[in-house]
Amino acid sequence: MPYYKYLIIGGGMTADAAVKAIREIDKESAIGLISSERHPPYKRPPLSKNLWKGKPVESIWLKTDELGLDMHLGRTAAMLDASNKRVVDDRKNEYTFDKLLLATGGTPRKLPFESDRIIYYRTFADYENLRKQTEKGERFTVIGGGFIGSEIAAALAMNGKKVTMLFPEDAIGKRVYPTEIAQYLNNYYREHGIEVLQEDTAVAQEIIDDKIVLKTKAGAEVTSDGVIAGIGIMPNVELAQQAGLKITNGIHVNDLLQTSHPDIFAAGDVAEFYNPSLEKHMRVEHEDNAVMMGKYAGRNMTGELVPYHHLPYFYSDLFDLGYEAVGELDSRFDTIADWKEPFKEGVIYYMKDGRVRGVLLWNVWDKVPAARELIAAHGPFCSTDLLGRI
Repeated sequence: MPYYKYLIIGGGMTADAAVKAIREIDKESAIGLISSERHPPYKRPPLSKNLWKGKPVESIWLKTDELGLDMHLGRTAAMLDASNKRVVDDRKNEYTFDKLLLATGGTPRKLPFESDRIIYYRTFADYENLRKQTEKGERFTVIGGGFIGSEIAAALAMNGKKVTMLFPEDAIGKRVYPTEIAQYLNNYYREHGIEVLQEDTAVAQEIIDDKIVLKTKAGAEVTSDGVIAGIGIMPNVELAQQAGLKITNGIHVNDLLQTSHPDIFAAGDVAEFYNPSLEKHMRVEHEDNAVMMGKYAGRNMTGELVPYHHLPYFYSDLFDLGYEAVGELDSRFDTIADWKEPFKEGVIYYMKDGRVRGVLLWNVWDKVPAARELIAAHGPFCSTDLLGRI
């Protein structure tokens, strides 16, 4: 069985960042990577953004395979024996290791009915499938009003497709944006030709003349050539759970990104970590966290031992609108809006107990460091302290 000083389970951006960090410090030792995807690591955000704006597919590849490692693609780790430092994959291949990184990501949540026609949008294979469908189909339904749903709906509309959005909340991004922004987005998307069906959800489907007919809870029927669902993910903790590692809202790690086994690390979408700026444990499903956490995990696996205190940011593109955001964006918090131009450019502060917990930089750029500093400050703050601050 192959032995690796460093073994990584997962083939996403976290895994790539970890390999690159290891190779910066350790040029020679054996690295193995096991990924259930058949493609080598790639940038995930372009799947719902830049690839629909004309960027070439070649731009997404991270070139991990050029770093001198063994990549076992199209394989899934099925068993982890932590005490003997042994992994068995779904083809019964065995691997041993010195240090292990669990970068297993998440699996899309599914609708309450079976369907092989719905794309639960997450991977490059999903992008290839949808791109192929758009070559023939004209009408598409997007289920979900969160990050993936709002981005892919905009992408399809910008590519000339007729799009319907269907989601249970009363507005796009309801859980993240303040009510006035979420309601604004409903109208903004309608102005861009998208049919927005809020406060409803799909409960069943029929295939009629190769069209997908979704039946909704409210009794409506929505017909389309293709259906894309973006309704969240569940962290892939099963392998860690089977191995007896501590599980909370994800795989629990300390500030060195070690699990409850000191030679097994976890990072990315699957890992729950403590952030000193927010003084809470959190799990983050965005690119910046995936890359930075992977980088720190890789360095720590080599023995460098650098604590992960990074406060991640995230971003989105919605037609002509875009933003960067830092911290906790929870629409249940009090918010203070500092608009330069309402709904076009401004900064929204998310407040709890006199502290800034999150900052939404709406069409405002290069201010993420300032937002991080503000979140780390204890305050207390009031509106007069914040207006014009960023």
